[in-house]
Amino acid sequence: MELDLNLILLLLITGLGAGTIDAIAGGGGLITLPVLLASGLSPVQALATNKLQGSFGTLAATLYFVRKRLVDLREMRTMILCTFVGSALGTLAVQLIDSTVLAAVMPALLIVIALYFAFSPRIGDQDRERRISVLLFSTAITFSIGFYDGFFGPGTGTFFTLAFVTLAGFGLARATAHTKVLNFTSNFASLLFFLFSGHIVWLAGFAMAAGQLIGGQLGARLVVSRGTRLVRPLIVIITLLMSAKLLLDRFGLSPGELIDSFFAG
Repeated sequence: MELDLNLILLLLITGLGAGTIDAIAGGGGLITLPVLLASGLSPVQALATNKLQGSFGTLAATLYFVRKRLVDLREMRTMILCTFVGSALGTLAVQLIDSTVLAAVMPALLIVIALYFAFSPRIGDQDRERRISVLLFSTAITFSIGFYDGFFGPGTGTFFTLAFVTLAGFGLARATAHTKVLNFTSNFASLLFFLFSGHIVWLAGFAMAAGQLIGGQLGARLVVSRGTRLVRPLIVIITLLMSAKLLLDRFGLSPGELIDSFFAG
């Protein structure tokens, strides 16, 4: 593909917007993947390039949260290791196992999670009582979600945030901060498998990454300053959008085709 100045600017702006939203509520891939595909990349190139650019956004958000002392990387060492191993194994497993069952189940599960975030009284800025040990949380929960991200992917950030809120007892802002650390870990693990594949379109990836670096910092700042008032509704909206996209993909429909069929019927 050829990248002219206009396309580079589009990729940079897309990265900025996606990085901001992803740092707050996840789901940045809903924005970046369609733009990469529309730019002329093949599906494999788009997935590989998306892992590259997305890693910069999650890294930028992670560094901001570390500076603000919402996360302590030393305390997260086991979680980071388990997430990395899980993601790496999931990336290998997807080449051997059919993921169509997950594609069928995930929309309903994401809708249930969106309803939980919308109505649960447990969602707030204050920490609550932890329900399971740190060791069990790391070896069972973060490993499993990391595996899911490497194997399938959509909603990973939402699953991490939900786990931190419901099982670790974190307030929503703190849960979001810890989620970004593990999002970066999982993205980086998958990225390693793409580095030597020849599928990454480096110029497109770095153009988006420049926007992601700014957007990740901006989104992280908004999490710290606005907390639950901003994060909670955005998680609900992004999760419902992911569910809708998976349903459309499942039935082979684009949004335009869905609208046309609605008015035609």
